[in-house]
Amino acid sequence: MANSHIPLAERMRPNSLDEFIGQEHLVGKGKALEQMIKSGKAHSILFWGPPGVGKTTLAQIIAHSLNIQFFTLSAIDSGVKDVRTVIDMARKSGHALLFIDEIHRFNKAQQDSLLGAVEKGIITLIGATTENPSFEVISALLSRCQVFILHALNEEHLKALVAQAMQKDKWLIEQQIKIEEWEALLQLSGGDARKLLNLLELVVASLPIDNKIITNATVQEIAQNRIALYDKTGEQHYDIISAFIKSMRGSDPNAAVYWLARMIAGGEDPKFIARRMIILASEDIGNANPNALLLATTCFTAVEMIGYPECRIILSQTATYLATSPKSNAAYMAINKAQEMVTKTGDLPVPLPIRNAPTGLMKNLDYGLGYKYAHDYPGNFVNQEFLPEALIGTPFYEPGNNTAEIRARDYLKHCWKEKYGY
Repeated sequence: MANSHIPLAERMRPNSLDEFIGQEHLVGKGKALEQMIKSGKAHSILFWGPPGVGKTTLAQIIAHSLNIQFFTLSAIDSGVKDVRTVIDMARKSGHALLFIDEIHRFNKAQQDSLLGAVEKGIITLIGATTENPSFEVISALLSRCQVFILHALNEEHLKALVAQAMQKDKWLIEQQIKIEEWEALLQLSGGDARKLLNLLELVVASLPIDNKIITNATVQEIAQNRIALYDKTGEQHYDIISAFIKSMRGSDPNAAVYWLARMIAGGEDPKFIARRMIILASEDIGNANPNALLLATTCFTAVEMIGYPECRIILSQTATYLATSPKSNAAYMAINKAQEMVTKTGDLPVPLPIRNAPTGLMKNLDYGLGYKYAHDYPGNFVNQEFLPEALIGTPFYEPGNNTAEIRARDYLKHCWKEKYGY
């Protein structure tokens, strides 16, 4: 490999937004981060996104561009004492930027220790998290930070990163490599820039001196010999949880419990696993078995109370239940269709009969006029219009082909006849 022991991904870390690839919604001309740097004043930020998409890099670029004293801590191996040490140093110098990687792993006391310094402007906080900050960051700290969502890098971004490295890295230039096939490099990286560049370096270093041609076969062979089993801080973190979710979606409890065991062996946060099962219970099972969401939600609460090692049993019970449950993505598809329609049609007016009429003026404007109270009619149903006029008869919810939703379809057909095509 290169004479330097610094990995390629670190050697290629950009120092300015001009060199940064991806996250155009944040770093492009006139966008939030470009404007922040241009203003010369940093604000406390939480970067939320998957591994290897630029969270750490953007924090460093902000500090470098604004010439701010910069400290970095990892929530995995830092505690309240480390936070206080940084705050004391920042107080002596007047101000500093503190970057905390994986801030979601800080407990409440550790997050509380940041509040005073952030409020007083002693530190500007930039936190990086792969988890939804609404769940993992205390509300007092969350309210003092702007949340920016970072997205997985697409194929164009990943190829641009490799091209940039081949043009700028001295060691790579010397190798005179040729990439004949991209698929394996891109698939194994999973949208993670750090993973892609370090895999590229590994592959190039492993190829014969006189044959630096990269193909899918060479990448697969080299990668299979070197990729770690599980790393909850990156690498296969998202590959394993993806396999776990897809096994349950595919109704294979055996595969689901295997991938669950892999995550447990790797020390994965059980709340992370439970939270993913709550999402699956709605997205992939939904009204085919409404009890799935109840059990998944209860699982999360139980896992919080019990913790390892016993919570592995609760996780296993829930995973096998979800895997063996009938499946339907009808609710998921319904909200997707409805949101697409809202984007296309904008703010259509609410029909007058179903508007709220809390004031006399609103009643005079016919708000609520003609509304029929369903419970006043036989079967607690009366045919009336609830959609805006432009969308009358538009179906969004398409019940799945399972016992529970077949019953739902029959009920809707009985009520609405041919209106929605049920």
